[in-house]
Formats: sequence, C-alpha cells, structure tokens
Amino acid sequence: MHNKNRLMIAILFTLVFLVSTTGCRTDAPTLEEPSGLVVETPPEPLDPPKGEIEPGNAYTAPLTGMKVEEPAEKRPVAVMINNAPAARPQSGLSQADQIYEVLAEGGITRLIAIFQSEGTTETVGPIRSIRPYLIEIGESYGSILAHAGGSPAAYSILQNQDKPYLDEISNAGPYYFRSKDRKAPHNLYSSLDQLREAAAKRGYSEENNSPVYSYLDEGVQVEGEEAASFDITYMNSSYQVSYDYDDSTHQYLRSVGGKEDVDADNGQRIAASNIIVLSTAHKVLDDVGRLSVDTTSGGEAMLFQQGKVTQGQWSKKAGDIVRITKDGEELPLVPGKTFFSIVTNVPPLKEHVKIHTP
Repeated sequence: MHNKNRLMIAILFTLVFLVSTTGCRTDAPTLEEPSGLVVETPPEPLDPPKGEIEPGNAYTAPLTGMKVEEPAEKRPVAVMINNAPAARPQSGLSQADQIYEVLAEGGITRLIAIFQSEGTTETVGPIRSIRPYLIEIGESYGSILAHAGGSPAAYSILQNQDKPYLDEISNAGPYYFRSKDRKAPHNLYSSLDQLREAAAKRGYSEENNSPVYSYLDEGVQVEGEEAASFDITYMNSSYQVSYDYDDSTHQYLRSVGGKEDVDADNGQRIAASNIIVLSTAHKVLDDVGRLSVDTTSGGEAMLFQQGKVTQGQWSKKAGDIVRITKDGEELPLVPGKTFFSIVTNVPPLKEHVKIHTP
C-alpha cells in the first residue's frame, strides 16, 4: 500500500510538470534575413553652391565697364611700353584696360598701358624708361609704375616722393627678363604676375583706389559725325596711327606705321571701343629733346565711339583721371577698352586728326 501510493505521487508530479512546461511555451517569431531588410542611407551633406553668376548679376570692371565673373579689385599697374618700330609688335597690349600714347624725345611716341582687370602670366613689353608726365598719368589711376630707367627728373620724383615704382635698373631687376630674339633696348619684358609679386616684395599696398568712368547703358547709341576711319599724326610718319571701325565687334581696329597692330602674345588685333584724342602744351626741356607735357590744364578733345566722333573738352582734377565733357557734361564711354592719344596743341587738334569720309 505504501509503495503503491509512492508510485501514484510520482506519476502525478510528472504530469503536472509536463502540463506546466507545455503551456508556457510559445512559437518564436520568424525573423527576416538581414538581406531582406531595406535600410535607408541618410543623404550626404551637399556642398554649398559654387555661386555661378548670372549675366545680369556679373561684376563690372571699373576701367572698361565690361562684365566680369570675379570682382576686378586689383591695384592697377601702369607699364611703360616701347613703341619704336624695332619694338613692334609689342606683347600684352590686348590685356590692357586702357592705353595712352604720348610723345617722348626725338619725335617717337611711348605707350602707357594700364592693367587692372586682365593680365596674369602673359608677356608684357618691351618695357622702357619713365618721364615725369608718364608718372602723372600712371598715378592718376593709383597705379604701381613699371619701367626700366628714367630721366633724372623722373628719378627725383620717384625717390623723393615715395612713389610705388618697379624699376628694372634700381629695385626690381629679377622680375624682368631679356628676350634673345631682339636687340636691346627693345627686348626687356615682364608679366603682370611677376610685377605684382615684385610689388608685394617691396611692400606696396595692394589696395585699388582707381577712379571709375561712367559708361553707356547697353543698346544706347551715341550721336555725332560719321567717323568710321581716321588717322592720327604725330611728328614722325613711322608713328602715324590709323583706326577703322568694325561694326561687328563695335571696336576700332588699330594700325601703326601703315601696318596692322597686333599683340605678339596671341596674334590678336589691337582694338578699343573708345578712342580719345586730346591736345595739350608740349615743351622741349634740354638738348636731348626731353619734353614737358601738360597733363592737367585741359583743352580740346575728340571722342570716337560707335563709328562717330564728338567734339569736346578734356579736363583733369587733382587725384582724378582725364574726363571728357561737352557743354559742361561728362561724356560716358562705351563699355570696352579705351585708348588716349595725346598730341601737341600747336598745330591745333584738327590738324592732327584726319577723318576719312565715305
């Protein structure tokens, strides 16, 4: 009896255990394989826009009025360019914003090329000496002056008045080089990058304080007499300049000494949207023939643009550039490059300029 009871208790205990464990078990959920899951990768952060400039929002170059993609903020550099027949064709002139042509001694002319919005590694030259009136022209733009030598009077101004100058002879020789395909003194060159590097080494300010011209709005037509072709005569026929208006580009194409004027760097024809001829007093200073040229008193001027000419006056205030006016109002320029031709006021201006009529 005792053994039978023990057996019954053991069977009962086993049944209770089986029931309890079976009732607590549940089916485990079926998990998807990792490959079946769709995981969204967060997008990578986008770079900020590059700032592509729409044509209507482009910057304006101060000395040309042309639209440019980057602000034209560099300090101007005025380079004294040799214009002797042996120095032609010159290099880098197509990159200049404005160019002055003015007499030097012996009836030759010299070019002062003002670079501001263009010019980097291109060769510029041949580079020649400086005179006091060339200093005045260059510094009216707040320019750094680049030259090779100068008259005693010019050196006195540069050194005693603390002008920002880069002279191949006295303070910036390593930034100039001589070409082997021409004879001295018609073979001295540099580049805008080299000249700006030299200016930085000399500690000259990089600030651009150049005055700004007023420009015609796009599509505005000027009034004036027809002048699609004309000549400018200096003292020597080798320096006679001719301009022919190209209606397709709205520029005057330049020739000098009876030959088309081109840039030796790129073969590009030298051209400008505005040609300004102004007359002023010239005085011979010494036996060498060095000149004094009045760049401040004002006088007669002719402005050629869009194939037409306007008779006016030129004036220049202290710290400003040459302005062209008619009836007391400044004449705006056509956006583009500008050339200034400075001629003697004896004979009068009209005898220096010959306009060809159709």
